[in-house]
Amino acid sequence: MTEPESDLSAQLLQLQERHRQLDDEIQRLELFPYQDQLQLRRLKKEKLRIKDVIERIRTMLIPDLDA
Repeated sequence: MTEPESDLSAQLLQLQERHRQLDDEIQRLELFPYQDQLQLRRLKKEKLRIKDVIERIRTMLIPDLDA
């Protein structure tokens, strides 16, 4: 594995961990739906953004099969 791939793998692991943390926090907030809807929306948007970045990194790590 090259250094850029190693860096991407490390970044991927960090993002996956943050995604799990956001999921836990969102679930906790959803137990009390009248608490803070704005915060809940922000967390969900961040979770989706992170999911998109995770998918982009995964596609960069997968070797090009057409080559």
